[in-house]
Amino acid sequence: MTTIAILAAVSLLILAISVGRVHPFLAFIAASILAALLLGLPLASIIPTIEAGISAMLGPIAIILVVGAMFGKLVADSGAARTIADTLFGWSGPRFISVAMAATGFLVGIPLFYNVGFVLLVPLIFSIANRAQMPVVYLGIPMLAGLSIAHGFLPPHPSPTALVAQFGADIGRTLTFGLLVGIPTLAIAGPVFALTTRGVVARPPALFTPVDDTDATPLPGAWRSFSCALLPVALLTLATIVQSGTAGSPAAAAVAMLGSPALVMLFALIVATVLLATARGRTLAQVGVGQVQAVTEIGGILLIIAGAGALKQVFVAGGADVALAAQLNSVPLPPLLLGWLLAMTIRVALGSATVAGLTAAGIMQPMVATHQADGSLMVLAIGAGSLMFSHVNDSGFWMFKEYFGLTVKQTFRTWSLMETVVGLCGLGFTLLLSLVI
Repeated sequence: MTTIAILAAVSLLILAISVGRVHPFLAFIAASILAALLLGLPLASIIPTIEAGISAMLGPIAIILVVGAMFGKLVADSGAARTIADTLFGWSGPRFISVAMAATGFLVGIPLFYNVGFVLLVPLIFSIANRAQMPVVYLGIPMLAGLSIAHGFLPPHPSPTALVAQFGADIGRTLTFGLLVGIPTLAIAGPVFALTTRGVVARPPALFTPVDDTDATPLPGAWRSFSCALLPVALLTLATIVQSGTAGSPAAAAVAMLGSPALVMLFALIVATVLLATARGRTLAQVGVGQVQAVTEIGGILLIIAGAGALKQVFVAGGADVALAAQLNSVPLPPLLLGWLLAMTIRVALGSATVAGLTAAGIMQPMVATHQADGSLMVLAIGAGSLMFSHVNDSGFWMFKEYFGLTVKQTFRTWSLMETVVGLCGLGFTLLLSLVI
């Protein structure tokens, strides 16, 4: 019944959006109710479960997305994004621009939570595409592939870090292995795969589209532009280092609060408002107009992400994740491949990479000791499986679709296929690494 419930809910979701042209938020709610009924949730608990899912999904990211949109709008409107785009394009040239984009996404993604990195990088992608006169999806895929790989493979991201603890692996060793697997995976899923997307026509919203300046006001300098744009990265990296050194001490709670992504983004917005707005003589009232536009544009994306959270919560409350994992546990496969398969199946069914990774790890934990599998490699195999085939039940799918102004079909062709390439290459390079250690 679990399989039928998942297939029915996802089918309704796809048909409602692609055929019925129903707003994704309403489609998610309808699919959530259908899944809840098929999974046998008590009638009185269905709506509270949906509400809990919306709250759980938006709670950790609402501030980040809204403030991040304001921050990105400010970076774009001030001309800082244009300065950064000119500088990067000057360093790499048109021949290696996709490689530079992939490296930027990967390096920026190491200390950043995925949603923070996404909203920070999107304005940069649009600006570089505008300046280089290249397709925005062609440049966006390598950068976001790097961000996704860091999210799935590398500590200190939540899922890899939790998996390291579950398997008793060494975090430094896992990070080293993650780089060995992640870099070649990025080369294939980023610049190489992006070559197949050059013909995809995107129609991004006006939120981050650079506007040509007609006045003679000079652009912010490169140092000021880079320092403001990368300030959240630097602060979160510093917070990660300080947190590791203060773990268990009385100062740990204060450091954790000061280093939280939401507070970091708020501080970065204040600094950028002062340094970038005043650099071109803009008033706070003018900056406020851009912030209102940013909030307006981000509202639809928040609704879609909320809907995805509702469906995920219904699946979890109905025990779909545990039931799927239990069914696959008896499959006679090598531990690394089985861990990847478990995570992949739960990821496709539920949409959440973090839930998929943690659930698969709980099933695989006793098998790692029994089969003497390498814990660090298991973290990578499960991480690769948890990134497989992002589709309509994943908030990342909708963020990419809405930010880049693509159709559902185009999003499957670009984003979903890129995530699948990441998952397959990640598994392949992990298995190759297992042969030499």
